Amino acid sequence: MEIVGYGVLADEEPLLRNAFDKTFEGRHELRCLGLFLDRDTAPTALGHEVVLSSVNDTLDAEVLRTLAEGGTRMIAQRSTGYNNIDLTAAEACGLSVARVSSYSPYSVAEFAWMLALAVNRRIVRAAHRTREFDFRLDGLLGRDLHGRIAGVMGTGKIGAAFARIAHGFGMRLLGWDLSENPDCLALGMEYVPRERLLAEADLVSLHVPLSPDTHHLLDSKALALMKDDAILVNSSRGGLVDTDALLETLRAGRLCGVGLDVYEEEAGVFFRDKSLEVMTDERLARLMTFSNVLITSHQAYFTEEAVGQIARTTVANIEDHLAGRAGDNTLVTPRKA
Repeated sequence: MEIVGYGVLADEEPLLRNAFDKTFEGRHELRCLGLFLDRDTAPTALGHEVVLSSVNDTLDAEVLRTLAEGGTRMIAQRSTGYNNIDLTAAEACGLSVARVSSYSPYSVAEFAWMLALAVNRRIVRAAHRTREFDFRLDGLLGRDLHGRIAGVMGTGKIGAAFARIAHGFGMRLLGWDLSENPDCLALGMEYVPRERLLAEADLVSLHVPLSPDTHHLLDSKALALMKDDAILVNSSRGGLVDTDALLETLRAGRLCGVGLDVYEEEAGVFFRDKSLEVMTDERLARLMTFSNVLITSHQAYFTEEAVGQIARTTVANIEDHLAGRAGDNTLVTPRKA
C-alpha cells in the first residue's frame, strides 16, 4: 500500500522515511509531497487509504469529503494541534483521525526562550549591523532577566520546560492554567488569575492550545494590562493573539519586544517561499516593520529529536489504524455501521 504525506519538509522527509522503513520493512511505501493539502490538492490523494497531514493543511468538510470519496480512510496529523481539521465532518465521512499528542517539549520551550532573548538583547539588529561592519552599540541596550517575573500561560509539558529555564535564570514564576502542575509548583511558581499575570510579568510566554475558549486570549483588553516594557512570546498557536490588537499596541509604542513563531493567518504563507511575491497580508507585513518584533515561521518544534519522535508516533498511529484499533492519539474513530 502506498501512503501519501502532504507538506513534507526537506529536512523532515529522511526522518519520516527512516521511521517507515524500520516499522513496515517495505510492506508499505511512502510518497512525500511538498504541496499542502487543501481543496485544490485533495484530488491528488485519490486511491490512498492513509493520508499524512501537516498543521498548515486545510482539512475542512469539503476537503474531507473529497478524500473519503477518493478512498481515504485515515488522516494521520503530524502535529499536536489539530484545529485545522473539521473532526465532526471527518466522523461523518467515516474517516479516522489521529495526531501526535506529545513530542520533545524542550524543542518548543528552548525556541521560545531564543525568541525572548533575541528580542531582549536586539540580536537580529546587532547581527545585521556587524555584517555591515557597524560595531556601534546604539539602540542595542537590553535588560537582565534575573530577578524579573516570567508569566507562563499554559503549564503543561512545554510550559513546564519553559518555566524550568526561567527558574535557571533566577526569575520569579507566575502561572496561569486550568490546573496546577506539581512540577511548576516545586519551582516556586505562583498560580494567579490571568489579569494579574499580565499586569505583573516582565515576560509573558504562551503555551496553551487553541480552542474556542482561548481564541484571541490576548485581545486588546488583555494586552492593555501588560507592562509597557514587557516582552511577549508566542510559540503555541497564532490564534491566541489578536493581531489587530497587537498592531495597535505596538503602534502606541508599548511592549519592549515581541517574538512570534506563529501567526493566526499563517496558513498559505508559512512553510512557503514568498520572497518573489508581493506580500498581500497587510497585517503580517506591518508586523515585520517593527524593529522590536521577531517573526519565525512555525519552526519551534523543528529539531531532530522532536521531528523524529513525530515521525515514529505517526507510524505507530498508522499501525493502530491498520490493526483496526484506537490508540491514545486517536481523535476520531469511524462510526460502526
